[in-house]
Amino acid sequence: MKLLQWVRSILYIVQVTVAMPVIGLAFAPWAMFSKRGAYAGCKAYAAWAMWTARWLIGLRCEVRGQVPEGEVLIAAKHQSFLDIIMIFHALPRAKFIMKREVLWTPVIGQYTKRMQMIAVNRGKRGQAITKMMEDVNAGRVEPGQIVIYSQGTRVAPGLSAPYKVGTAVLYDQLAQVCVPAATNAGYFWPRRGLYRRPGLAVVEFLEPIEPGLDKRAFMARLEQEVESHSDALLREAGWRPTEAG
Repeated sequence: MKLLQWVRSILYIVQVTVAMPVIGLAFAPWAMFSKRGAYAGCKAYAAWAMWTARWLIGLRCEVRGQVPEGEVLIAAKHQSFLDIIMIFHALPRAKFIMKREVLWTPVIGQYTKRMQMIAVNRGKRGQAITKMMEDVNAGRVEPGQIVIYSQGTRVAPGLSAPYKVGTAVLYDQLAQVCVPAATNAGYFWPRRGLYRRPGLAVVEFLEPIEPGLDKRAFMARLEQEVESHSDALLREAGWRPTEAG
C-alpha cells in the first residue's frame, strides 16, 4: 500500500506543478488588468490543489475556527506549502509577508506583484518592516488580512525555531487584532521529499489577541497558543515525536 501511495504522491506532484502555469496563463488576461482577476486565478489554483489532493492522494483539507475578515493581522504556523494554499483559499483578501525572491518566480511572482503581496529582504528585517508600514499607511497596499509567519520559515513537525520580533512590531504599530493560526499540514505535506500522506490536514484560526499588550506579553501568548494548538493537531493526525524532521 505504501508503494501505491508513493506512486500517487508523485503523480499528484507532477499534475499540481503543471496546473500552476496552466491556470496562471488561463487567468492572465483578467489578472493583467484586475487584482480581482489575480485573486481569482490563485484561488482557483488553491481549490484545484486541495480537490485533487483529496481524490488522488487521500488528503483532505479542513479550516477550523472563525475565518478572519476585514483588516486583521494573522500570525500563522508555517510547516508546508499546503498551509499557504489553505490559508490563502480561506481568507477573502490575504496579504502575505514573503521573501523578496518569490517576486522573481515564474507565474507566482507576477501574481504576487499584482495582488500587492508584501515582499521583504530577509537580510534587512528592520528596514523591511519600516517599508511595509510605510506602504500600509500610505494606502499603496489595499486593506486585507496581513499574514505573517512568525518563525520566518517552514518548520517541520517536532523541530523548533524562534519566534521573530517582527510580528510584535507589526502588532504594536498596526494596533489591530491579531489572529493566531495553527496547523498540522507539515505532517502530510513535508517541507522536503515527495511522499504525501493521506489524512486530514487542518488550519485552525484561534482566539483573537486584542491590541494593547506589550511586546513581550504578546509574543509569549502568541507562541504558546500557536505551538500548543499545532502540537494538538499533529497528535490528532497520528504524529509522534520520533517522526521529527
